[in-house]
Amino acid sequence: MYHPPQIQPLERLQIEDGLMINAERWKRSHDYHRQRQNIHYQSLNQPGIVRGLGVSLILAPPDVPSQYNDGRWLQIQPGIAIDLVGNPIVVSQAIDFHLAADITEEKPRLIYIVVSYVDPENLQRKQVQEFEPESFRIYEKTIPPDAMEVELCRILLQPGLVSLQNPQDVFFPGLNSLDFRYRTIARSRPTNIVRVAHLETTQLENPNSFANLSYLIKSTANLTYTLQGTERIDRLVYPLQDVTTAIDYDLLFLTGRQPLTLGLQELTDLKSYLDTGGVLLVESPTDAVNRLESIMDLTDKLGTPLEDLRRLDRNHPMRTQPFLFAALPIFNQKPIQILIAGGIVLVIGDLSACWGLDEKLSLPRETIRSAQELGINILHFAWARRQMTQLQRQTISLTPPTTSTKPDALKSLFNKLEQ
Repeated sequence: MYHPPQIQPLERLQIEDGLMINAERWKRSHDYHRQRQNIHYQSLNQPGIVRGLGVSLILAPPDVPSQYNDGRWLQIQPGIAIDLVGNPIVVSQAIDFHLAADITEEKPRLIYIVVSYVDPENLQRKQVQEFEPESFRIYEKTIPPDAMEVELCRILLQPGLVSLQNPQDVFFPGLNSLDFRYRTIARSRPTNIVRVAHLETTQLENPNSFANLSYLIKSTANLTYTLQGTERIDRLVYPLQDVTTAIDYDLLFLTGRQPLTLGLQELTDLKSYLDTGGVLLVESPTDAVNRLESIMDLTDKLGTPLEDLRRLDRNHPMRTQPFLFAALPIFNQKPIQILIAGGIVLVIGDLSACWGLDEKLSLPRETIRSAQELGINILHFAWARRQMTQLQRQTISLTPPTTSTKPDALKSLFNKLEQ
């Protein structure tokens, strides 16, 4: 996830006759233009590689000591990248690089080759030229790149004095091979970034649900330019023990067959999360009667009765944004039903099972595409609800929800499902 620029005013030098220019004023005046350019780039684009910057295996240079002739020499090819704040990283000629990592533990370890921008003003040089070229630094590290670094490649390195090799299959590189799959390409920044977490019970009922959610998040970048999910999907334990663990997520996803049982404090925490604009997406099979009863009871206590999407405004965002659904699709010969109660979205059917590849690889492409598009509509709904709720800038009430019930609510729910 690439953070937007800080909200901080720019200061511009005011020009008038008789203005005296010294080094500090000249620098601040020059920095204004750099900061303006960086804000423009960071606001509309995301960092990454523009072109080039390939990494190839080479023989050890002839002038290095014999102990470094170990099959770990790389050459970084010329190219251009841009970092998070818009600084250009220009590598004008090939750079020889020696991988020095020494893995002492028994298991292989990921090594990252990264490049970062270096401001000439931060260099300590004995002699300073009138015009100093902007510079860069190429180095290896054992932790993932930070926000200001651009990854060139990674290597899953085995312990010992092993030599590097080119992968036999670039899509599935093996040990000690160059891995280019995670290079980030500079591109336009998506306008909406949705943050999602997977809720898990003590006994995970559907072991494929996390993988299916991952398929959905990855599909956002390919199917729409306006919405993108964060690369990492966190796993949270249900029920939430502390509402602060969920407050940063636009959507929490929970699937399974078991009833949802919440104590008073857990119900209060859920209401606090929903009041911040968060969305709880609950999926349930059609025949999981006890689960459906518990969800109806939950929404009853929160004072937000479930409403069938078919009975809501025909231009409801879950039906129209960004993909248009006149009728909800049918998966596994069962129609999908969506019911909404404030920030709780109940999906009845096998929607998430169609977000990715099934075990038998039997799902038609049209089924997967329809399921992903409907899932993206739900993600967009969660993002938009959170954004517009936050814009109100109101203090969130932590008052416990009421416990009133409606005896005919469950009957009404099943009547809607049968229609």
